[in-house]
Amino acid sequence: MSTISTSNVPGNAECRCTLADGRELTITASRRPRANRADVKCTVPNAPAIADRMQQIVRLARHTEARLDSRDQVVLSMDIAPAVLERDWELAAVLADRMVRGLQPNRPVSAQGSSEAWHVGRVTGTVTSADGETLSITHLGALAGHSDPSAAVSTVRTWFPLHSGGINDTLGWLEVSVFPLEVLAASEEDAIAAPGLDLAAQQEVRQTLTAARHFDGKGLGRWRTVVRFGQARFQGGSYQLALVMADRLARGREFIPRGRIIATGCSSAWHAGRVDSVDGRESKLALIFNQAGKGDRVLLPRDWEAQLPPGFCAGLRQKGATLACIDKIGMI
Repeated sequence: MSTISTSNVPGNAECRCTLADGRELTITASRRPRANRADVKCTVPNAPAIADRMQQIVRLARHTEARLDSRDQVVLSMDIAPAVLERDWELAAVLADRMVRGLQPNRPVSAQGSSEAWHVGRVTGTVTSADGETLSITHLGALAGHSDPSAAVSTVRTWFPLHSGGINDTLGWLEVSVFPLEVLAASEEDAIAAPGLDLAAQQEVRQTLTAARHFDGKGLGRWRTVVRFGQARFQGGSYQLALVMADRLARGREFIPRGRIIATGCSSAWHAGRVDSVDGRESKLALIFNQAGKGDRVLLPRDWEAQLPPGFCAGLRQKGATLACIDKIGMI
């Protein structure tokens, strides 16, 4: 497989798409040394929200690429703006990104298609060559005659209190998807994407996973990772234990429970595997107790063990759930 920053990789590539109103949209991709800039930058005339969406799609679609090379920046632009709800341009953006990085032949093509699961390589769409030959695809592997790459993606979902607990709170989910890399990544954080979060939250997610994988001893540089949250707005860092557990389960480092993993906890030393306490103990315990069900595995900080409400453990057992209060990952 080719990588970027080589002499046989084009500096520019284009892919077209026909919009619902009949206009032809051209997506242009260019490549330049990254120089500490973002790996992907997107521009759309007078439509910053569509540009943000295109950046997310391109990053997600890279998830099932077996090699990671973040030395260059890819800049993608649209010559005209599609309608806000139109999505058939998504496949064209993915192809332009792949062509400019040498992963697809740089030939004139038109593409129509979209996906709800770019991070596993699934897509419903068509690619038409300059001579009029049309290929219908259901996954990105089909572009090179390969099998569906989603079979190599391991995905695990865990749950955590979205806010501070209490009557108006609920359990939110996060999902970690990992894909093995053929060659070790030079930068662990570059291999972790968390689309939909603000920059500060994305950085916290990357730092949490990088540190927790350091504790593995053999966890670094081996995975391309996508982290998705059911709701992008959540409070504080008490999701961190749920994030680390989802990552460990996806990478085969923990046994899978019969039901859900419900966890709350953070750490200032994930690299040592340590689990620290979080705020809102009483309200979060009430929330977790009310929403836990049969087969669920509840993980709490060890510091909470002595302050659990009377009957909390017995009540969870009666519901068919199990509980562990932990001070270190790998000890559940």
